[in-house]
Order: sequence, then C-alpha cells, then structure tokens
Amino acid sequence: MSQTFSRAVEGIGIALDSLRASKVRAALTILGVAIGVMVVIAMASAITGINRALTKELESAGPRTFFVERYFQGGLNISDGSDELSPWRRMPWITEAEAELIRQLPAIQDVSVQEFTSGPVKYEDVDLTSVQVAGFGPAWVYVTGGQIVAGRSFTASEYSAGSRVAVINDKLAETLFPGLDPIGKTIKIFGLPFEVIGLHVEAASLFGGGDNARLAIPHTTFEKVADYWKGWMDIAVMPVEGVTVDEAQDQVVTALRASRGLKPSQENNFAILTQEKMLETFDKMTGAFFLVMLALSSVGLMVGGVGVVAIMMISVTERTREIGVRKALGATRREVLFQFLVEAATLTLVGGVAGMLLGGLIALAINKLTPIPAAVPLWSVVVALLASIVTGILFGMYPANKASKLDPVEALRYE
Repeated sequence: MSQTFSRAVEGIGIALDSLRASKVRAALTILGVAIGVMVVIAMASAITGINRALTKELESAGPRTFFVERYFQGGLNISDGSDELSPWRRMPWITEAEAELIRQLPAIQDVSVQEFTSGPVKYEDVDLTSVQVAGFGPAWVYVTGGQIVAGRSFTASEYSAGSRVAVINDKLAETLFPGLDPIGKTIKIFGLPFEVIGLHVEAASLFGGGDNARLAIPHTTFEKVADYWKGWMDIAVMPVEGVTVDEAQDQVVTALRASRGLKPSQENNFAILTQEKMLETFDKMTGAFFLVMLALSSVGLMVGGVGVVAIMMISVTERTREIGVRKALGATRREVLFQFLVEAATLTLVGGVAGMLLGGLIALAINKLTPIPAAVPLWSVVVALLASIVTGILFGMYPANKASKLDPVEALRYE
C-alpha cells in the first residue's frame, strides 16, 4: 500500500512538472476539461436553484392547495393551430358556477377563482406599462398564500359589486409609492381609477413571483376592465383540515364529472394540478437540460482527452530512457502503466478543479444577479471531478500502455 501511494505521489509530481514545462499543450487539456466541468457545475446549480424556487413557490401557495384548470399538459406543447394539436379547444371553460359547486363539497374549505394578465398601472408621474394583474375571488389570500400586512383584502360584497379596489404587493408599492403609505391612494389600472386597500407580501406563487410587481383585484372587476385571453380561468382549492388532498380531489373530480354529464368511459375534460404533478413536470423538463449539459460537457472532455493523449505521448517519447532504466532496475509493466495513468488523471483533475471553480463563480453570479437561488449541489461536484479523472484514465490508457510495453534494451539505446 505504501509503495502504491508513493508511486501515485510521484506520478502526481511528474504531471505537475509536465504542466509547468509544457504550458501551451497543458492549457489545451486544462481548458477542454475545465469547460466540460464548468458546464456541469453551472447548469446543475441553475437547475437546483430553479427547483428550490419552484418548491418554495408551491409551499407559499399552501402545501395542500391544488388547482382545477381547463387544460394542463406538462413539458413543451407544440401547436400548428389545428384541433388535433390544440387539445385544449375540446375542453370546456371553467366557470364560476363550478367554483361554487366545488365550494359546497364537504371536503373543501374554500376556493378562489383566478385569472391573470398584465397591463398598464399609473400613479401620478409613475407610469408602468406592464404589471401583473390577477383577478381573484374573496378568499384568495387564504387559499393561495401570502398575507396582508397593511390594509385589507376586498370583501365578498365588494366582489359581488365589482368594486374598483386593489391589493398591491410590496414590490409594486416600492415602485409606485417609495417611502409613502399606499393605503387609500388612487391608482389607474387599464386607465381606470382603483383605490389601493391592501398591501400583500410573500406573494410568490405558481402564477406570479414575489420579485415581480403585482396586484390583485376582484375577479368580477377583472372581467369588466382587463384586457386578457378569455377561457383560462382556473380554481384554487383548499381542502378541509383533516381531509387528505387525495380525498378532496376525488370529491372534486366526481362533482365536476357529474356536473358535465361525463359517462364512466369518457375521460375528464378538465385538469387537476397538484404540487407533485407540477414538480414531476419540472423534472421531465430538466431531463432535457441534463441531456444538453451532457452533450456540451462531453465535447469539452473530449477536447481535454485529446490534449491528454498529445501531452502523454510527448512525455513517453521524452522519458524513453528513464522508462528503460526503471524497467532495467526491476519496474514491472503494471508499475509503469500505473504511473502514467496517474499522470494523465492528474492533468485532467487540474482541469476539473479549474472548471469547478469557474462553475461555482457562475452559480454565484446567477444567485446574485437573478431571482434564481442557484446553489452548487454536492453530487455535481463529485460527478464533475470523477468525470475529469475518468477522462484522464481513458485517454491516457494508450500512451501509458505504450510506455509500459517499451523494451528496456531498446529504451536504453534511445537518444
């Protein structure tokens, strides 16, 4: 064991000397491997950050909240405008009557209808051209999460009357009313006056982000004043405490199928979206990103591997007499092979460490400059470093094998 360790240390030392002696050739190897490892670290960090952000947003909507939607299909949807590739056309619109039907179910605590768009918002000299506007039911704060920290939400009577009242989130308040109390102020939404009655924080949810300026108005008002794509209202559903989400979903599905007159053999013409389904869809999407990551990193590692072959072949040529001496003194073929493989793995490992540091810097930049809480997962570090070592071993096998097969007599005669 001690001899193996000493040979490994010797191989590492020789590899580092080779780096210093052949800077240009070594740079090719390091750069190729570094790019491959950097791609792995950076993309894994970004995907991990997006996954954490999505999980946090789902939790902010209430861990038991689920959604009834007109249509949902995870992943990339491609449509040429035909009925065949636009399956949502066959799905009836979700209605407020169905929301009321769901609210009456024994397993349901409350529901909130919701639709979304963006539009102009103005207060005095501040004119914003595109702010997220949500049309919600009266129970939206309870069902979708977050809290009112100043003022109040709109009441059931204001909802029924279609009142022009608005609850803004903290990001919008910072933009429209820096240093001022927003409650009671009049803003214009879609060119019409609205009274700000509440301030909402922790507004991150499936359909908007806490980092974005956003406001909520009664859905009845939304239908009258908003410029939006009709037919895509959905229902946020909160089950009763003590009832499982699955039990609540079963009641909702049964009620909607009966209401829509669906036969047992017919599929649902609506969708139930849960947090688990959302995360499952995200995992499928990230699978495609990992394939891209694998392809890009493989190119970098291939470039690094070619550099390993070049450097190691030159090293074998330059050290032919040394190899002859070592074999004449009793060094076995396995010992020579091991030494050169250690050198090759060390070369690519240096590139791997450099790529890991670059990937970490990119992850830090993503974390600081974007809303994505990017973080380097431990598995990506392990995979990246192992990939760099394996690359060195695989591409170093040919020159190492050639060195181990040198005839000691011929090697000693080499000039």
